[in-house]
Amino acid sequence: MKSPDTQKNNVDSEAITGMLKRIIAENGRDHVWGYAIAIICLILVALSTAYIAYIMKWVIDKAFVDRNLIDAWLICGSIFAVFVARGFAGYFQSVILSKIGNNIIARYQRRIYSHLMTLSVGFFSEARSAQLAAQISQNVSGIRDVMNLTITSTARDLLTFVSLVGVMIFQDPVLSIAFVVIAPPLFLALRYISKRLRSATREAIVLNSHVLGAMQETIQGISIVKAFTMENELESKINKLITAAEHRQNRIARLSERNGPLMESVAGFVIASLFAYAAYRSINDSVSPGVFFSFATSLLLAYDPARRLAKLQVQLERAVVNARMIYELLDMEPRQRDLPDAKPLVVTQARIEFRGVGFAYGSDAVLDDVSFVAEGGQTTALVGPSGAGKSTVINLIPRFHDPKEGSIFIDGQDIRQITKQSLRQHLAYVSQQPYLFEGTIRDNIRYGRPDATNAEIEEAARHAYAHDFIMAQPQGYDTPVGENGVTLSGGQRQRLSIARALVRNAPILLLDEATSALDTESEAAVQKALDEAMSGRTVVVIAHRLSTVVRAEKIVVMQNGRVVEEGNHETLAEADNGLYARLNNLQRPVASGNSRK
Repeated sequence: MKSPDTQKNNVDSEAITGMLKRIIAENGRDHVWGYAIAIICLILVALSTAYIAYIMKWVIDKAFVDRNLIDAWLICGSIFAVFVARGFAGYFQSVILSKIGNNIIARYQRRIYSHLMTLSVGFFSEARSAQLAAQISQNVSGIRDVMNLTITSTARDLLTFVSLVGVMIFQDPVLSIAFVVIAPPLFLALRYISKRLRSATREAIVLNSHVLGAMQETIQGISIVKAFTMENELESKINKLITAAEHRQNRIARLSERNGPLMESVAGFVIASLFAYAAYRSINDSVSPGVFFSFATSLLLAYDPARRLAKLQVQLERAVVNARMIYELLDMEPRQRDLPDAKPLVVTQARIEFRGVGFAYGSDAVLDDVSFVAEGGQTTALVGPSGAGKSTVINLIPRFHDPKEGSIFIDGQDIRQITKQSLRQHLAYVSQQPYLFEGTIRDNIRYGRPDATNAEIEEAARHAYAHDFIMAQPQGYDTPVGENGVTLSGGQRQRLSIARALVRNAPILLLDEATSALDTESEAAVQKALDEAMSGRTVVVIAHRLSTVVRAEKIVVMQNGRVVEEGNHETLAEADNGLYARLNNLQRPVASGNSRK
């Protein structure tokens, strides 16, 4: 019966073999001709190395023993030609493998990005974006390294080593037997090192992603860091992560380089034995010195490919760990796949209906039996205290999440039965936290509808009361916004976000605290623009300030994940002991106080 360690080693070996097969199957066919040319070049490098070792016998015997000048010149000419061919072959294989490797990295970067776009919002809520980006950047080169290591080790190092051993056997079969005796224990020792390296490599990758992620988050939140004097606390936290990563990298260095003294000791023993044996044969058996020099050259030249082959498993272990972590991401199944028979959404009135909807983030229930109707072409406002579930309701409409219970309908169509792409094409969304992407102001507004003309973009900006401050920028609509709009104020970013939603010209408009970042004057201006934009559309809007939703046709009041009241402002404000009436009375003194200031 096999021991648990033996079974684990077999599983690990099978996993590595399976990973190698997958990587080669996905990338080998697309680059078969490039790899074929690179392999031919590597074969030329290997054979030229073996030829140099073999010709040493003739150099010594013809030039120094027989003193034949013509043969010596011919031999030297052949050596020069071999080195020239070797140089060009090495150049072409290096360039070809670099181009293929760069293409593989680019392909997987595109593939990873495309796959990330299919994953649900829930995945990104659970994963820390900074660590995810750092982990991808560290691991994506692992697939390229697996391919290049496999090709170069097989076509160059292994063939070079075998060719040189062949020369050694040809020159002195008895002495060559020593390699057969030494190689197996050396291989077993290196295999033991590589197994210990595997887990250390994965831990190092995770720790490095934590370090890079923590640094990126600090940079992104630098104003909060400085405002709350968090420098010392964060520096202490990052120092601990860096120290842990440093210790792990030191362990990897010790394991990776442990084969160095092992290989050097073996090489020293073999070379010393060679000289002793050669001296004995030359003195007692009158063996030609050319044989000795050819054998010695083969042995010395075989050292480098043997050392690289000895490190191959260690390097493959590290590359396969990197590749496996990339495939773990690529193999992650989207939680919200379109159903096989999903159909495009057909919008007629844009009427939204919630029927007994329940939802929970993990085990934390957020919505419980939520039912209401947002009539087509009208504005439905969601109000209530913080934590009531309003934002969750908004996020369920574009299917950022799916309900745990109940259903959501648009014009009688269950949104789980329609394609997400068609659903979201009929929606415009303004989030609570406006986000701007790298590029110009015009680019950011155009993301709402890529085929929008410049005139339509400027019209949307005017409706969002953004045109004036845009024109005040150094380059107008072509002004770069900086990272997440860092060069703009919060109110300006929000107005650009609203312009992006307006240019989409969708029949359904979702506003999650759309005016939360605006001052009183800007809020009034944008509210006028929104009133115009809401005309003829179905609007679902969240607002803490009730003054922004008093004109809504329907107000849905939520508390603790349930709908507790429905109506318009007049009826709800007059209801005795109603939640909306209490909220309205609480905000009324604030409004009057603000007006007196």
